[in-house]
Amino acid sequence: MRTDKGTTDVGAGALAERSSAQLKVLERNLSARYHQIQAAGLSLDLTRGKPCPKQLDLSAELDGFLSGDYKTLDGQDCRNYGGLSGIPEAKSLGAELMQVPAENVLAGGNSSLTLMFQSLQFAMQKGLWGTDSAWQYESSTEHNGAKIKFLCPVPGYDRHFAICESLGIEMINIPFTEQSSSSGPDMQKIYSLVAQDPLIKGIWCVPKFSNPTGCTYSDDAVEKLANLPIHAGRNFLVMWDNAYSVHSVMQDEPLTSIFDAASKAGTRPNILTFSSTSKITFAGSGVGFMGAEESVLNNFLSHLQFQTIGYDKVNQLRNARFLKNNLQQHMAKHAKLIKPKFTAVQEALSSGLSEDDIARWTHPNGGYFVSLDVTPGLAKRVVKMAAEAGVVLTPAGATYPYGVDPSDHNIRIAPTYPSLEEVESAMEILILCVRLTSVQQILTSSP
Repeated sequence: MRTDKGTTDVGAGALAERSSAQLKVLERNLSARYHQIQAAGLSLDLTRGKPCPKQLDLSAELDGFLSGDYKTLDGQDCRNYGGLSGIPEAKSLGAELMQVPAENVLAGGNSSLTLMFQSLQFAMQKGLWGTDSAWQYESSTEHNGAKIKFLCPVPGYDRHFAICESLGIEMINIPFTEQSSSSGPDMQKIYSLVAQDPLIKGIWCVPKFSNPTGCTYSDDAVEKLANLPIHAGRNFLVMWDNAYSVHSVMQDEPLTSIFDAASKAGTRPNILTFSSTSKITFAGSGVGFMGAEESVLNNFLSHLQFQTIGYDKVNQLRNARFLKNNLQQHMAKHAKLIKPKFTAVQEALSSGLSEDDIARWTHPNGGYFVSLDVTPGLAKRVVKMAAEAGVVLTPAGATYPYGVDPSDHNIRIAPTYPSLEEVESAMEILILCVRLTSVQQILTSSP
Protein backbone atom coordinates (compact mmCIF):
# COMPACT_ATOMS: atom_id res chain seq x y z
CA MET A 1 0.00 0.00 0.00
CA ARG A 2 1.47 3.31 -1.04
CA THR A 3 0.00 6.54 0.27
CA ASP A 4 0.46 10.08 -0.88
CA LYS A 5 0.06 13.00 1.46
CA GLY A 6 -0.50 16.51 0.21
CA THR A 7 2.57 18.69 0.62
CA THR A 8 3.02 22.41 0.74
CA ASP A 9 3.78 23.99 -2.62
CA VAL A 10 5.98 27.09 -2.52
CA GLY A 11 3.89 30.09 -3.54
CA ALA A 12 0.57 28.46 -2.73
CA GLY A 13 0.95 27.15 0.79
CA ALA A 14 -1.20 24.73 2.77
CA LEU A 15 -4.73 25.90 3.53
CA ALA A 16 -4.00 26.21 7.23
CA GLU A 17 -1.22 28.69 6.52
CA ARG A 18 -3.39 31.11 4.54
CA SER A 19 -4.80 34.24 6.09
CA SER A 20 -8.43 34.54 7.07
CA ALA A 21 -9.01 37.01 4.22
CA GLN A 22 -7.51 34.60 1.70
CA LEU A 23 -9.62 31.75 3.02
CA LYS A 24 -12.83 33.78 2.79
CA VAL A 25 -12.12 34.64 -0.83
CA LEU A 26 -11.40 30.99 -1.56
CA GLU A 27 -14.59 29.92 0.20
CA ARG A 28 -16.67 32.29 -1.94
CA ASN A 29 -15.07 31.00 -5.13
CA LEU A 30 -15.47 27.36 -4.15
CA SER A 31 -19.07 27.90 -3.05
CA ALA A 32 -19.92 29.62 -6.33
CA ARG A 33 -18.49 26.69 -8.27
CA TYR A 34 -20.33 24.22 -6.03
CA HIS A 35 -23.71 25.89 -6.59
CA GLN A 36 -23.03 26.01 -10.31
CA ILE A 37 -22.45 22.24 -10.38
CA GLN A 38 -25.42 21.64 -8.11
CA ALA A 39 -27.67 23.46 -10.56
CA ALA A 40 -26.52 21.14 -13.37
CA GLY A 41 -28.47 18.25 -11.81
CA LEU A 42 -25.81 15.57 -12.29
CA SER A 43 -26.34 11.95 -11.23
CA LEU A 44 -23.09 10.02 -10.71
CA ASP A 45 -22.60 6.83 -8.68
CA LEU A 46 -19.31 5.80 -7.08
CA THR A 47 -20.83 3.70 -4.30
CA ARG A 48 -19.86 0.08 -4.94
CA GLY A 49 -17.03 -1.69 -6.70
CA LYS A 50 -18.96 -3.22 -9.56
CA PRO A 51 -17.58 -4.21 -12.95
CA CYS A 52 -18.69 -1.87 -15.72
CA PRO A 53 -20.78 -3.20 -18.65
CA LYS A 54 -17.70 -3.42 -20.89
CA GLN A 55 -16.02 -5.65 -18.31
CA LEU A 56 -19.06 -7.92 -18.24
CA ASP A 57 -18.99 -8.04 -22.05
CA LEU A 58 -15.55 -9.69 -21.83
CA SER A 59 -17.35 -12.85 -20.70
CA ALA A 60 -20.21 -12.77 -23.18
CA GLU A 61 -19.00 -16.10 -24.61
CA LEU A 62 -20.25 -17.80 -21.45
CA ASP A 63 -23.69 -17.93 -23.02
CA GLY A 64 -23.79 -21.23 -24.85
CA PHE A 65 -20.13 -21.91 -24.08
CA LEU A 66 -20.76 -25.56 -23.14
CA SER A 67 -22.39 -26.32 -26.51
CA GLY A 68 -24.39 -29.16 -25.00
CA ASP A 69 -21.39 -30.88 -23.34
CA TYR A 70 -22.28 -31.10 -19.64
CA LYS A 71 -19.89 -33.90 -18.63
CA THR A 72 -17.06 -33.18 -16.21
CA LEU A 73 -13.60 -34.70 -16.36
CA ASP A 74 -14.66 -37.41 -13.90
CA GLY A 75 -17.84 -38.19 -15.83
CA GLN A 76 -20.45 -36.28 -13.81
CA ASP A 77 -23.50 -34.92 -15.61
CA CYS A 78 -23.71 -31.32 -14.38
CA ARG A 79 -27.41 -31.15 -15.14
CA ASN A 80 -28.24 -33.57 -12.32
CA TYR A 81 -28.13 -33.65 -8.53
CA GLY A 82 -25.04 -34.40 -6.46
CA GLY A 83 -21.52 -33.21 -5.99
CA LEU A 84 -21.97 -31.04 -2.90
CA SER A 85 -18.33 -29.88 -2.84
CA GLY A 86 -18.30 -28.92 -6.54
CA ILE A 87 -16.89 -30.34 -9.75
CA PRO A 88 -13.17 -31.03 -10.30
CA GLU A 89 -12.73 -28.32 -12.94
CA ALA A 90 -14.15 -25.67 -10.62
CA LYS A 91 -12.04 -26.87 -7.70
CA SER A 92 -8.93 -26.51 -9.84
CA LEU A 93 -9.91 -22.93 -10.68
CA GLY A 94 -10.54 -22.15 -7.01
CA ALA A 95 -7.19 -23.66 -6.11
CA GLU A 96 -5.47 -21.30 -8.54
CA LEU A 97 -7.28 -18.25 -7.16
CA MET A 98 -6.74 -19.12 -3.48
CA GLN A 99 -3.28 -20.74 -3.59
CA VAL A 100 -4.51 -23.96 -1.97
CA PRO A 101 -4.56 -27.62 -3.16
CA ALA A 102 -7.60 -28.52 -5.24
CA GLU A 103 -8.58 -31.29 -2.81
CA ASN A 104 -9.03 -28.61 -0.14
CA VAL A 105 -11.48 -26.54 -2.20
CA LEU A 106 -15.25 -26.23 -2.00
CA ALA A 107 -16.79 -24.74 -5.16
CA GLY A 108 -20.15 -23.20 -4.34
CA GLY A 109 -22.73 -20.85 -5.77
CA ASN A 110 -22.27 -17.34 -7.06
CA SER A 111 -21.35 -15.76 -3.71
CA SER A 112 -18.26 -16.32 -1.60
CA LEU A 113 -19.90 -14.03 0.95
CA THR A 114 -22.54 -16.71 1.53
CA LEU A 115 -19.79 -19.22 2.33
CA MET A 116 -18.20 -16.75 4.74
CA PHE A 117 -21.47 -16.25 6.59
CA GLN A 118 -22.20 -19.97 6.73
CA SER A 119 -18.72 -20.85 7.99
CA LEU A 120 -18.87 -18.28 10.79
CA GLN A 121 -22.39 -19.34 11.70
CA PHE A 122 -21.20 -22.97 11.85
CA ALA A 123 -18.17 -22.03 13.96
CA MET A 124 -20.46 -20.18 16.35
CA GLN A 125 -23.25 -22.74 16.68
CA LYS A 126 -21.75 -26.16 15.92
CA GLY A 127 -17.97 -25.83 15.83
CA LEU A 128 -15.70 -26.16 12.83
CA TRP A 129 -13.34 -28.45 14.76
CA GLY A 130 -15.89 -30.69 16.49
CA THR A 131 -18.90 -30.13 18.75
CA ASP A 132 -16.81 -29.04 21.73
CA SER A 133 -15.26 -26.21 19.69
CA ALA A 134 -18.44 -24.15 19.14
CA TRP A 135 -17.81 -20.56 20.16
CA GLN A 136 -21.25 -20.09 21.69
CA TYR A 137 -20.62 -22.76 24.35
CA GLU A 138 -17.32 -21.24 25.39
CA SER A 139 -18.93 -17.81 25.57
CA SER A 140 -21.89 -18.95 27.66
CA THR A 141 -20.18 -21.38 30.06
CA GLU A 142 -16.72 -19.93 30.62
CA HIS A 143 -17.31 -16.21 30.24
CA ASN A 144 -20.84 -15.64 31.55
CA GLY A 145 -22.35 -14.94 28.16
CA ALA A 146 -19.80 -12.33 27.08
CA LYS A 147 -19.67 -11.83 23.34
CA ILE A 148 -17.28 -13.57 20.98
CA LYS A 149 -14.96 -11.01 19.34
CA PHE A 150 -13.34 -10.58 15.94
CA LEU A 151 -10.40 -8.46 14.85
CA CYS A 152 -11.17 -6.15 11.92
CA PRO A 153 -8.39 -4.37 10.01
CA VAL A 154 -9.66 -0.88 9.17
CA PRO A 155 -10.58 0.68 6.90
CA GLY A 156 -12.07 -2.56 5.60
CA TYR A 157 -14.93 -4.33 3.85
CA ASP A 158 -18.37 -3.35 5.12
CA ARG A 159 -19.98 -6.71 4.29
CA HIS A 160 -17.49 -8.53 6.53
CA PHE A 161 -18.51 -6.28 9.37
CA ALA A 162 -22.20 -6.83 8.61
CA ILE A 163 -21.74 -10.62 8.98
CA CYS A 164 -20.23 -10.19 12.43
CA GLU A 165 -22.92 -7.76 13.49
CA SER A 166 -25.70 -10.10 12.31
CA LEU A 167 -24.21 -12.99 14.31
CA GLY A 168 -23.70 -10.90 17.44
CA ILE A 169 -19.91 -10.96 17.21
CA GLU A 170 -18.21 -7.93 18.75
CA MET A 171 -15.66 -6.23 16.50
CA ILE A 172 -12.31 -4.66 17.39
CA ASN A 173 -10.62 -2.17 15.05
CA ILE A 174 -7.06 -2.96 13.96
CA PRO A 175 -5.07 -0.29 12.09
CA PHE A 176 -2.83 -0.97 9.12
CA THR A 177 0.89 -0.44 9.29
CA GLU A 178 2.63 1.29 6.41
CA GLN A 179 6.10 -0.17 6.96
CA SER A 180 7.17 -1.60 3.61
CA SER A 181 8.76 -4.64 5.23
CA SER A 182 5.60 -5.63 7.11
CA SER A 183 2.65 -4.08 5.34
CA GLY A 184 -0.72 -5.28 6.53
CA PRO A 185 -2.62 -5.13 9.81
CA ASP A 186 -0.73 -4.10 12.94
CA MET A 187 0.56 -7.51 14.04
CA GLN A 188 2.08 -6.23 17.27
CA LYS A 189 -1.30 -4.99 18.41
CA ILE A 190 -3.02 -8.18 17.22
CA TYR A 191 -0.66 -10.45 19.18
CA SER A 192 -1.05 -8.28 22.27
CA LEU A 193 -4.85 -8.38 22.11
CA VAL A 194 -5.19 -12.16 21.64
CA ALA A 195 -2.81 -12.73 24.56
CA GLN A 196 -5.14 -10.73 26.81
CA ASP A 197 -8.59 -11.86 25.64
CA PRO A 198 -9.55 -15.52 25.00
CA LEU A 199 -12.89 -14.43 23.50
CA ILE A 200 -11.12 -13.06 20.43
CA LYS A 201 -11.84 -15.89 18.01
CA GLY A 202 -10.86 -14.63 14.59
CA ILE A 203 -9.67 -11.98 12.19
CA TRP A 204 -10.87 -10.75 8.80
CA CYS A 205 -8.23 -10.40 6.08
CA VAL A 206 -8.38 -9.14 2.50
CA PRO A 207 -4.71 -9.89 1.88
CA LYS A 208 -4.20 -8.66 -1.67
CA PHE A 209 -5.28 -5.23 -2.94
CA SER A 210 -7.36 -4.83 0.22
CA ASN A 211 -10.76 -3.18 0.17
CA PRO A 212 -10.44 -0.18 0.26
CA THR A 213 -6.74 0.58 0.86
CA GLY A 214 -5.21 -1.57 -1.89
CA CYS A 215 -2.70 -2.98 0.61
CA THR A 216 -1.04 -6.32 -0.17
CA TYR A 217 0.18 -8.16 2.92
CA SER A 218 3.93 -8.66 3.21
CA ASP A 219 5.58 -12.06 3.65
CA ASP A 220 6.20 -11.15 7.29
CA ALA A 221 2.52 -10.35 7.90
CA VAL A 222 1.37 -13.58 6.24
CA GLU A 223 3.76 -15.65 8.34
CA LYS A 224 2.65 -13.96 11.57
CA LEU A 225 -1.02 -14.44 10.69
CA ALA A 226 -0.39 -18.11 9.95
CA ASN A 227 1.22 -18.47 13.38
CA LEU A 228 -1.45 -16.44 15.18
CA PRO A 229 -3.69 -19.42 16.13
CA ILE A 230 -0.79 -20.91 18.12
CA HIS A 231 -1.02 -17.90 20.43
CA ALA A 232 -4.79 -17.34 20.25
CA GLY A 233 -6.06 -20.88 20.84
CA ARG A 234 -7.16 -23.94 18.90
CA ASN A 235 -10.53 -22.52 17.81
CA PHE A 236 -9.18 -19.25 16.43
CA LEU A 237 -10.06 -18.60 12.79
CA VAL A 238 -8.28 -16.59 10.10
CA MET A 239 -10.85 -15.53 7.47
CA TRP A 240 -8.67 -15.05 4.37
CA ASP A 241 -10.86 -13.34 1.75
CA ASN A 242 -8.55 -13.25 -1.25
CA ALA A 243 -11.15 -11.54 -3.43
CA TYR A 244 -8.64 -9.65 -5.61
CA SER A 245 -5.98 -12.33 -6.07
CA VAL A 246 -5.76 -11.84 -9.86
CA HIS A 247 -7.05 -8.27 -10.09
CA SER A 248 -3.89 -6.37 -10.94
CA VAL A 249 -4.43 -3.00 -12.60
CA MET A 250 -1.11 -1.14 -12.62
CA GLN A 251 1.17 -4.05 -11.79
CA ASP A 252 1.03 -7.33 -9.91
CA GLU A 253 2.07 -7.68 -6.27
CA PRO A 254 3.05 -11.20 -5.12
CA LEU A 255 1.29 -12.65 -2.09
CA THR A 256 2.65 -15.53 -0.04
CA SER A 257 0.28 -18.50 0.27
CA ILE A 258 -1.19 -18.54 3.76
CA PHE A 259 -1.92 -22.23 3.33
CA ASP A 260 1.77 -22.92 2.77
CA ALA A 261 2.72 -20.75 5.75
CA ALA A 262 0.10 -22.48 7.90
CA SER A 263 1.43 -25.89 6.84
CA LYS A 264 4.82 -24.94 8.29
CA ALA A 265 3.19 -23.57 11.44
CA GLY A 266 0.82 -26.51 11.88
CA THR A 267 -2.23 -24.24 11.81
CA ARG A 268 -3.99 -25.21 8.57
CA PRO A 269 -7.20 -26.18 10.44
CA ASN A 270 -7.45 -22.56 11.56
CA ILE A 271 -7.35 -21.01 8.08
CA LEU A 272 -10.35 -20.52 5.80
CA THR A 273 -9.65 -19.00 2.38
CA PHE A 274 -12.22 -17.50 0.02
CA SER A 275 -12.42 -16.19 -3.52
CA SER A 276 -14.82 -16.02 -6.46
CA THR A 277 -15.16 -15.28 -10.15
CA SER A 278 -17.66 -12.50 -9.44
CA LYS A 279 -15.37 -9.75 -10.76
CA ILE A 280 -13.76 -12.04 -13.32
CA THR A 281 -16.72 -13.21 -15.41
CA PHE A 282 -20.35 -12.29 -14.61
CA ALA A 283 -20.64 -10.56 -11.24
CA GLY A 284 -24.17 -11.82 -10.68
CA SER A 285 -23.56 -15.43 -11.70
CA GLY A 286 -20.02 -16.37 -10.84
CA VAL A 287 -18.64 -19.16 -8.65
CA GLY A 288 -17.66 -18.73 -5.00
CA PHE A 289 -14.89 -20.80 -3.40
CA MET A 290 -13.76 -21.79 0.07
CA GLY A 291 -10.50 -23.51 0.94
CA ALA A 292 -9.96 -25.43 4.17
CA GLU A 293 -8.07 -28.28 5.81
CA GLU A 294 -9.73 -31.58 4.87
CA SER A 295 -11.16 -32.32 8.34
CA VAL A 296 -12.61 -28.81 8.64
CA LEU A 297 -14.00 -28.96 5.11
CA ASN A 298 -15.73 -32.24 5.86
CA ASN A 299 -17.23 -30.83 9.05
CA PHE A 300 -18.52 -27.85 7.11
CA LEU A 301 -20.00 -30.06 4.37
CA SER A 302 -21.84 -32.08 7.03
CA HIS A 303 -23.53 -28.84 8.03
CA LEU A 304 -24.06 -27.71 4.45
CA GLN A 305 -25.87 -30.89 3.40
CA PHE A 306 -28.96 -29.75 5.26
CA GLN A 307 -29.14 -26.58 3.17
CA THR A 308 -28.53 -27.79 -0.36
CA ILE A 309 -28.17 -30.94 -2.45
CA GLY A 310 -25.59 -29.20 -4.58
CA TYR A 311 -24.73 -25.94 -6.27
CA ASP A 312 -25.15 -24.90 -9.91
CA LYS A 313 -22.64 -27.26 -11.49
CA VAL A 314 -23.53 -26.13 -15.02
CA ASN A 315 -22.39 -22.63 -14.11
CA GLN A 316 -19.29 -24.02 -12.43
CA LEU A 317 -18.41 -25.94 -15.58
CA ARG A 318 -18.86 -23.05 -17.99
CA ASN A 319 -16.80 -20.69 -15.81
CA ALA A 320 -14.03 -23.25 -15.36
CA ARG A 321 -13.83 -24.10 -19.06
CA PHE A 322 -13.97 -20.46 -20.11
CA LEU A 323 -11.08 -19.50 -17.83
CA LYS A 324 -8.90 -22.58 -18.31
CA ASN A 325 -5.54 -21.48 -19.73
CA ASN A 326 -7.13 -18.04 -20.19
CA LEU A 327 -7.25 -16.47 -16.73
CA GLN A 328 -4.26 -14.13 -16.99
CA GLN A 329 -5.12 -12.97 -20.50
CA HIS A 330 -8.71 -12.38 -19.44
CA MET A 331 -7.69 -10.32 -16.40
CA ALA A 332 -5.33 -8.26 -18.56
CA LYS A 333 -8.39 -7.20 -20.57
CA HIS A 334 -10.11 -6.11 -17.36
CA ALA A 335 -7.06 -4.09 -16.36
CA LYS A 336 -6.95 -2.36 -19.73
CA LEU A 337 -10.54 -1.19 -19.26
CA ILE A 338 -10.26 0.12 -15.72
CA LYS A 339 -6.68 1.42 -15.62
CA PRO A 340 -7.62 4.78 -17.21
CA LYS A 341 -10.23 5.28 -14.48
CA PHE A 342 -7.74 4.65 -11.68
CA THR A 343 -5.26 6.94 -13.41
CA ALA A 344 -7.94 9.64 -13.62
CA VAL A 345 -8.61 9.33 -9.88
CA GLN A 346 -4.92 9.65 -9.01
CA GLU A 347 -4.36 12.59 -11.34
CA ALA A 348 -7.41 14.39 -9.97
CA LEU A 349 -6.40 13.86 -6.35
CA SER A 350 -2.83 14.94 -7.00
CA SER A 351 -3.69 18.07 -8.97
CA GLY A 352 -6.66 18.99 -6.80
CA LEU A 353 -5.47 18.33 -3.25
CA SER A 354 -1.69 18.00 -3.01
CA GLU A 355 -1.06 21.74 -2.60
CA ASP A 356 -3.53 22.14 0.26
CA ASP A 357 -2.13 19.51 2.65
CA ILE A 358 -5.64 18.47 3.67
CA ALA A 359 -5.85 14.83 2.53
CA ARG A 360 -3.98 11.64 1.84
CA TRP A 361 -4.86 8.73 -0.39
CA THR A 362 -3.65 5.34 -1.51
CA HIS A 363 -2.05 4.40 -4.82
CA PRO A 364 -3.24 0.79 -5.27
CA ASN A 365 -1.71 -1.38 -7.95
CA GLY A 366 -4.88 -3.43 -8.22
CA GLY A 367 -8.27 -4.21 -6.75
CA TYR A 368 -11.32 -2.03 -7.08
CA PHE A 369 -10.91 0.93 -4.74
CA VAL A 370 -8.93 3.98 -3.69
CA SER A 371 -8.98 5.00 -0.03
CA LEU A 372 -9.11 8.74 0.69
CA ASP A 373 -8.48 10.20 4.14
CA VAL A 374 -9.68 13.76 4.64
CA THR A 375 -9.24 15.99 7.68
CA PRO A 376 -10.75 14.26 10.75
CA GLY A 377 -14.35 15.25 11.32
CA LEU A 378 -15.13 15.98 7.67
CA ALA A 379 -15.89 12.69 5.90
CA LYS A 380 -19.63 12.72 6.57
CA ARG A 381 -19.91 16.36 5.51
CA VAL A 382 -17.97 15.70 2.32
CA VAL A 383 -20.11 12.69 1.39
CA LYS A 384 -23.34 14.59 2.13
CA MET A 385 -22.24 17.64 0.17
CA ALA A 386 -21.15 15.47 -2.77
CA ALA A 387 -24.54 13.73 -2.80
CA GLU A 388 -26.31 17.08 -2.89
CA ALA A 389 -24.20 17.97 -5.94
CA GLY A 390 -25.09 14.70 -7.69
CA VAL A 391 -22.26 12.32 -6.70
CA VAL A 392 -23.25 9.35 -4.54
CA LEU A 393 -20.40 7.78 -2.57
CA THR A 394 -20.20 4.88 -0.15
CA PRO A 395 -21.56 6.20 3.19
CA ALA A 396 -18.89 7.69 5.40
CA GLY A 397 -18.11 5.20 8.15
CA ALA A 398 -19.01 2.15 6.06
CA THR A 399 -15.36 1.06 6.01
CA TYR A 400 -15.45 0.63 9.81
CA PRO A 401 -17.39 -1.78 12.06
CA TYR A 402 -20.88 -0.64 12.99
CA GLY A 403 -20.57 2.12 10.38
CA VAL A 404 -18.61 4.24 12.85
CA ASP A 405 -15.33 5.79 11.73
CA PRO A 406 -13.91 7.13 15.03
CA SER A 407 -12.10 9.94 13.25
CA ASP A 408 -14.78 10.54 10.59
CA HIS A 409 -12.06 10.82 7.97
CA ASN A 410 -12.17 7.87 5.53
CA ILE A 411 -13.92 7.89 2.14
CA ARG A 412 -13.94 4.93 -0.25
CA ILE A 413 -13.71 5.74 -3.96
CA ALA A 414 -15.02 3.07 -6.36
CA PRO A 415 -14.17 4.11 -9.93
CA THR A 416 -14.76 0.89 -11.91
CA TYR A 417 -18.46 1.06 -12.81
CA PRO A 418 -18.90 4.62 -14.17
CA SER A 419 -17.52 5.68 -17.53
CA LEU A 420 -14.18 7.50 -17.64
CA GLU A 421 -15.97 10.79 -18.27
CA GLU A 422 -18.23 10.19 -15.26
CA VAL A 423 -15.25 9.37 -13.07
CA GLU A 424 -13.55 12.60 -14.08
CA SER A 425 -16.71 14.64 -13.36
CA ALA A 426 -17.29 12.89 -10.05
CA MET A 427 -13.71 13.48 -8.93
CA GLU A 428 -13.98 17.20 -9.70
CA ILE A 429 -17.01 17.41 -7.44
CA LEU A 430 -15.49 15.26 -4.69
CA ILE A 431 -12.33 17.36 -4.59
CA LEU A 432 -14.36 20.54 -4.59
CA CYS A 433 -16.31 19.27 -1.58
CA VAL A 434 -13.12 18.27 0.26
CA ARG A 435 -11.60 21.70 -0.30
CA LEU A 436 -14.75 23.63 0.57
CA THR A 437 -15.45 21.74 3.80
CA SER A 438 -11.78 22.07 4.78
CA VAL A 439 -11.82 25.83 4.27
CA GLN A 440 -15.05 26.15 6.23
CA GLN A 441 -13.64 24.07 9.08
CA ILE A 442 -10.53 26.25 9.31
CA LEU A 443 -12.56 29.46 9.24
CA THR A 444 -14.94 28.14 11.92
CA SER A 445 -12.11 27.08 14.21
CA SER A 446 -10.07 30.26 13.72
CA PRO A 447 -10.19 32.73 16.64
